[in-house]
Amino acid sequence: MAKTLVPDDELWWQIADSITPLKHRRRVPSVKPPAKEPAAAPIKAPKSRSAHVLPAAPPHKPTLAELSHDRLVDLDKRTGQKLVRGQLPLEGRLDLHGMTQDQAHGKLTRFIATSAEAGKRCVLVITGKGLKPTGETGVLRKAVPRWLNSADLRPLVLAIRYAQSKDGGEGALYVLLKRRRDKA
Repeated sequence: MAKTLVPDDELWWQIADSITPLKHRRRVPSVKPPAKEPAAAPIKAPKSRSAHVLPAAPPHKPTLAELSHDRLVDLDKRTGQKLVRGQLPLEGRLDLHGMTQDQAHGKLTRFIATSAEAGKRCVLVITGKGLKPTGETGVLRKAVPRWLNSADLRPLVLAIRYAQSKDGGEGALYVLLKRRRDKA
């Protein structure tokens, strides 16, 4: 008598629905695809294991979440608290006051790259508040988070957060750099 196998997708969802999440963990909501109509003929089991070889999956490059000063992603609670409170030691400082956007972008790119290469963990980038009578904020204050999310800098940066008032408040950003993993 031939065995009928459940299609891989259906089997996956049966198993995924039976899992109980660990406590105190963020759960990523899963989106179950719409139910498919059952196949007309049952699938027969292969006679040998070697006949059931899966093709190699193409390399997957994970998409990095967008950095924002008001949310911390991919950061453990303790480090996040230290960053928010300004308790991480600052290992570098870059002041962008008085620079044009082109000058500031070039300086920021070089500063983040050299800081990451040197193994620095937390640096301060001072943009200035740039408050105008109309209530608008400065150009650099808006641009720096956007630049830190760019394809060349985002892989180096783990988190950003407005600085504490002692370090410049909303006119400065703490930038937490990823730890350097030396490839051996």
